[in-house]
Amino acid sequence: MTKSERFGIIERMLLSRRCVRFADLQERLGVSRATLHRDIQDLRERMRVPVICDRDTGMYRIESSVERYQLPGVWFSAGEIHALLSMQQLLSAFDVGGLLAEHVAPLRQRLLGMLESAADSADEIGRRVRILSTAARHYAPQHFQRISAALMERRRLSIRYLARSNGETSEREISPQRLTHYRDNWYLDAWCHLRNELRSFAIDAIKAVKTVDAAAQEIAESKLDAALGAGYGIFAGTRVQWATLVFTPERARWVAAEHWHPEQQGSFLDDGGYQLRFPFSNDPELIMDILKYGPDCEVLEPAGLREKVVASLKAALGRYGDA
Repeated sequence: MTKSERFGIIERMLLSRRCVRFADLQERLGVSRATLHRDIQDLRERMRVPVICDRDTGMYRIESSVERYQLPGVWFSAGEIHALLSMQQLLSAFDVGGLLAEHVAPLRQRLLGMLESAADSADEIGRRVRILSTAARHYAPQHFQRISAALMERRRLSIRYLARSNGETSEREISPQRLTHYRDNWYLDAWCHLRNELRSFAIDAIKAVKTVDAAAQEIAESKLDAALGAGYGIFAGTRVQWATLVFTPERARWVAAEHWHPEQQGSFLDDGGYQLRFPFSNDPELIMDILKYGPDCEVLEPAGLREKVVASLKAALGRYGDA
């Protein structure tokens, strides 16, 4: 058991039981008296945890009158560290001055304080734990600020939007509903008054934006979730189908541990392969996810999805000629 783990156990015992005997701490940790004395001293002096020993009872407790202290980062779970570093990374994108700077800076400092300990600075933790963003696209910070302001004030927006599918731009008025961070990029879920339906707009593809002096049209959360919230991205939309994929034994263990959709159904096959079923609507991103597995993934159904994947594989092979 590492010292950091012992610190966490001592702290949790003191908080949960209010008062704890030295012998109980020693028994739980399985260390010598000298080691436990050093740990308690380190908690006091290095970690600034207000551990005191009651002179009347000889029991240890955390001084409740002391202002609440911040837990050092080494005590966070893997999921909590990921969440804190992710928030820190997201806030770093706003480190460009302007309207949000005065609000973002204190949040970033708070996160740094939560991650830091006397033994490990936030910079050190950042060097030891990396969160890598892949395929993150650049967006104009001023656009994000205007969009987020309209979102919270419930105002409409007029945008010029670039459709990457055909390279064309369009002018449209939208009622923003919510912002979503998905696969390292930001998207705005909004009611499009041009198309008269819910759409998701990539923030980086918004080339111009201005606030309209009109109230945003409100869309019920249930309708938003039905159209866009079932899993987002490859699963968004109302016309739902079920995909059935089969992966080779060589990739089965990896895929079995992956989360594709909240309603996914997976099972190992007799030959060691893995079958995965889940609902989807729009398929462009789903096809890309399937193709990244190359020969290790086969689409069984629906037939339309299978045909598109086959066509993509043939087109890719055609680029290599007779090779």
